Amino acid sequence: MARFRIEFEHPDTERDFQRHHLLRTQTSLRLTLCWCVFFYLAFALTDVAALGFSRETFLLFVSRTTFVLAVMLGLHYVRTQPESIAVPVLAASVIELVGMATYLVIVWLRPDEIQGQAMSLCIMLIIVYVFIPNRLIISKGIAVIATTAFIVIAAARLPSTEALKLSMRLVLANGVGLVAARRYQRLWREEYRVLMDYKHLSIRDHLTGCYNRRHLHDTVLPSEIAKARRHKQQLALIVCDIDHFKSTNDTYGHQAGDAVLRHVSSMLRTLTRHHLDSVVRYGGEEFVLVLSQTGRDGAVSLAERLRLAIATNPTTDAMGRRIGVTASFGVQAINFATAGRTVTEDRLFAAADRLLYEAKESGRNTIRVDEWADDSSVRTMDSPQSRAYDTSDVC
Repeated sequence: MARFRIEFEHPDTERDFQRHHLLRTQTSLRLTLCWCVFFYLAFALTDVAALGFSRETFLLFVSRTTFVLAVMLGLHYVRTQPESIAVPVLAASVIELVGMATYLVIVWLRPDEIQGQAMSLCIMLIIVYVFIPNRLIISKGIAVIATTAFIVIAAARLPSTEALKLSMRLVLANGVGLVAARRYQRLWREEYRVLMDYKHLSIRDHLTGCYNRRHLHDTVLPSEIAKARRHKQQLALIVCDIDHFKSTNDTYGHQAGDAVLRHVSSMLRTLTRHHLDSVVRYGGEEFVLVLSQTGRDGAVSLAERLRLAIATNPTTDAMGRRIGVTASFGVQAINFATAGRTVTEDRLFAAADRLLYEAKESGRNTIRVDEWADDSSVRTMDSPQSRAYDTSDVC
């Protein structure tokens, strides 16, 4: 976490944090600004009481109305762009600037009440630091600028001793607000970090770091099928199984077997696309790859690269032994632009799993591939007519 900004140092982590709290940010912004608008308008009555119906009263009314319009415009953009992370920050920053500027106009036109106005500014500073959701560095800058401007006005209107006392109170308010805001921002991010740690543990396999079986069936596969069907995209499912893994465990021991699993999973994750594909440890020595926006040819090409990588890169265990293994692959592709009306998660997975067992029965260290067709979906489940993939065709 950045020391001065109190934000996550990695931009992607900070962006994910902001997105996670986006709904809370929008709600807090609406509630706080509505209260601010109410009190800004309510205190317009004090302008009339202090100045009567004068030119100054009209200028103050215009200033207060400007703040209200800024709030309405900002909340409108927040409502019309609910998925945007930047809009609430921009709205909060502009509204804080307008609010402080209009308040300084009030201070300038009502100089006889500057002591009471200093207390009001202290409250406004706390609101800026703590209650209006914004980046701390922006809130701090706006608060310091407003405080400095107020002190300049006070120095011009009050004796030096009184101006100094007032300045010290405002500095204290800034200090209290800054400390509270830093603690608030840090607690929010610590809470998010712990939540993400628990989420990571709940969806990841502890040995390999891949997604686990539950996450595949609860989230990954249903969402990828739904997305591919909605956008009429291609989708591929690869089921991979390490050949003769039980023999590897019996020969070298379970710790060496764990090293093999970590090594193979590392190759699977390295050769797939980080932001599009999902690698899942399904159980034991079996892995599942969900390839988004990938057709039959792309899936087969990837499976062959993975097959060669596993076969030609032996694992080195803790005792320095080199352990060579191979893997078999079942590749089921589907194009939702031309097929897929009858596809379900269970059918798609069962078809790919059946192809894997065909690959293992045909000698292992090989690939079986098929492409889904609606008129043969039942046949694919009961007696799949898959095709062996000749690895010698790959350059």
